Amino acid sequence: MARAHGNTAPGGPGARDLTRGPILKTLLLFSLPTLVGNILQSLNGSINAIWVGRLLGDSALAATANANVVMFLVFAAVFGFGMAATVKVGQSFGAGDVDAARRTFGTAVGFCVGLAVLVASVGWMSAPALLGLMSTPPDIYAFALAYLRVIFVALPATMISVMVSMGLRGAGDAKTSLYFMIVSVVLDCGLNPVFIAGLGPIPAFGIAGSALATATSSYVSMIVLVIYAYARNLPLRLRGPELGYLVPRMDELRYIVTKGLPMGAQMLIVSGAGIVMLGLVNREGSVTSAAYGASLQVWTYLQMPAMAISAALSAMAAQSIGAGLVDRLGRITRAGLILNCAVTGAMTALLLGFDRPVLVLFLGSTSPAVDMARHIQLLASWSYILFGMTIMLFGTMRAGGVVLAPLLVIAVAMFPVRLGFYHLTYPALGADALWLAFPVGSLAAIVMATVAYLQPGWKRKATAIASSRRIETEAAAECSAEGKPG
Repeated sequence: MARAHGNTAPGGPGARDLTRGPILKTLLLFSLPTLVGNILQSLNGSINAIWVGRLLGDSALAATANANVVMFLVFAAVFGFGMAATVKVGQSFGAGDVDAARRTFGTAVGFCVGLAVLVASVGWMSAPALLGLMSTPPDIYAFALAYLRVIFVALPATMISVMVSMGLRGAGDAKTSLYFMIVSVVLDCGLNPVFIAGLGPIPAFGIAGSALATATSSYVSMIVLVIYAYARNLPLRLRGPELGYLVPRMDELRYIVTKGLPMGAQMLIVSGAGIVMLGLVNREGSVTSAAYGASLQVWTYLQMPAMAISAALSAMAAQSIGAGLVDRLGRITRAGLILNCAVTGAMTALLLGFDRPVLVLFLGSTSPAVDMARHIQLLASWSYILFGMTIMLFGTMRAGGVVLAPLLVIAVAMFPVRLGFYHLTYPALGADALWLAFPVGSLAAIVMATVAYLQPGWKRKATAIASSRRIETEAAAECSAEGKPG
């Protein structure tokens, strides 16, 4: 099948051929919409937290935190399934096989819609038990229950939007989902105070109003996104017989589940390690806990560039594998490493140079935790450069279908290495053992990831995938030329 001219991939408006043009520039431009989207999501959460805290008080704000722990576990799985779909869609677009991309996308969406409806139904009924398992304090239990149940109602729309955006990224389109994320964020932030406190004929829903604002914005954004996809004939829209692709095919579903679960498990391991570290920090007293909490707020933004670049890198590498350009993978990885070191390195330098005014935003100018937070930043912030380098290597390997090695590396770095360093050095270093455990764990991760990346096995696997894609595409093209079904 002939490849599209320029940077337009086959499949209609919005699809972009990531196998052509200068790699570094293409990767930078392709990752920017994802980065902006990540920042918007974090700002959305922060603004909503401000509304809840200001209008309903500390107990309501604590209730949202308890409910959000549950939702994170759900979205970890969705992220894994979405990344698996992104990789396979990217491979299909790289091979010029739009129909195969739509088959994968249809299975991913159909599976996640069914999963979302099931989880939302079970979640609504089991919300009291879930909050009980987390030992939710009695004074915030009622708030948390009302909030969590409405958030479960929003789950199907949110999961569909995530799946569509990740599928589009595999097709080389990172901008469309950003536009509709902006719509969702603006609606959510604007509706929060209206639904919480009431306005005119709209009654005050209290804490449930915050969740209702999220649900409303999610469904509106999802519906408008679907309408737009069909109006603009975006590459992954399903029409006529293609709607049958929404019924999951076993071969597609097997790939999405077997590759998606380890990717989601990586997020759960990172989250679990974070919970353990938080417990260790809390032992050091309230000032240290406050300083660490402010540092976490800063680190949320510090890790965003690497996450965005890695996601874009995976899509670019997947398209290159589908196109049979396996020799291009090394250059894509190098471009990702350069971008990560430049962007994350610059942000880390700026943070350390202007750390006081940034930390004062979270702690206040007179807080004794400010100096402690600055000390934490100095010892631990630069570990995110190493973290970014690790996920760049994982991004390329993931595009070739390798998911277990990254999972093992993350698990070893987060638990035996990081926690082992803490326990061994705490008698001598005190609380500094906590902060130094971050770069030690990250250093171990990049060493192990480099060893895994240099192994020839995953590259042979990528070559085999490229050959398989080429054969499938040629066979489909022959059937099409002869007028037979592919």
